[in-house]
Amino acid sequence: MNSIISDKKTIFWLVAPGFVLLTAMIFIPILVSFYYSLTDWDGVAEYRLIGLRNFIEIVSRDEVFWKSLLNSLLLGLGLVLIQHPFSVLIAMLTQYCGRYEKLLRICIFIPSIISTFVTTQLWVSVFNTQFGLLNRLLEMIGLEAWKQDWLGDSRLAICCIIFVCMWQGFGYAFLLYYAGIKGVPKDLHEAAMLDGASQLQLNLKIVFPLLAPVLRVNIILAVVAAFKQMETVYLMTGGGPANSTQFLSTYLYSKAFREGLYGYGNAISILFVILCLLITVLLNQALKKDVGEY
Repeated sequence: MNSIISDKKTIFWLVAPGFVLLTAMIFIPILVSFYYSLTDWDGVAEYRLIGLRNFIEIVSRDEVFWKSLLNSLLLGLGLVLIQHPFSVLIAMLTQYCGRYEKLLRICIFIPSIISTFVTTQLWVSVFNTQFGLLNRLLEMIGLEAWKQDWLGDSRLAICCIIFVCMWQGFGYAFLLYYAGIKGVPKDLHEAAMLDGASQLQLNLKIVFPLLAPVLRVNIILAVVAAFKQMETVYLMTGGGPANSTQFLSTYLYSKAFREGLYGYGNAISILFVILCLLITVLLNQALKKDVGEY
């Protein structure tokens, strides 16, 4: 094994296939996208180089871009501040459910493995103004005044999207936290109980601090997923009403393929990549913590 590690040629040939694939599938497309972001191409006709004009337009005058960025940040905050604390709590409580533990795990994870199209259409039906289940329930319990056009009102629509996205991704967050909790050695549990620790103290003082690596990975994945959100938004509102529910991915798609501003869309995609990389690095630094071995 040591001879393989010290052989630079062997290391090169082992790394080369992966590096070539990574270059062909990621780095080259990003470079091509950057080139087109410097043009006024509509995706069909001839184009001309216009420099950084697309980027200047996006940053200085495109209000919808900043609205889509704000919506992505709001979803990220919703995932981190609402979905994840609730996921940790449910993961901790699940281990005390005895023989129903496996059944509960399955029920929690099912929404995450169902097609996004199916679950989104389900919620669109629930929020429907005319025959939706939510308005019907409000009517049945005498709260007709609370009936709303849930996906037609800009303030309510973004709240509905954030809720549905949190519901769809809850299973994955729960699964990672549950695996982390189950990975804590039983010896630590037994030692804490012998020292007189209650279940609450055990979870708060021992289990939760040891979840720091899982917490870091989960938060980074959640924020990046918020910025990449596309299918649910597109299927629920298409970015409407009046672009109030646009996210970076849906706005990029709208500009490039609906409006035919392919160069402009590529400029948004480059900013998108830069933002994701920057946020990932910042979160890695902010959440960097050595919890030791266990």
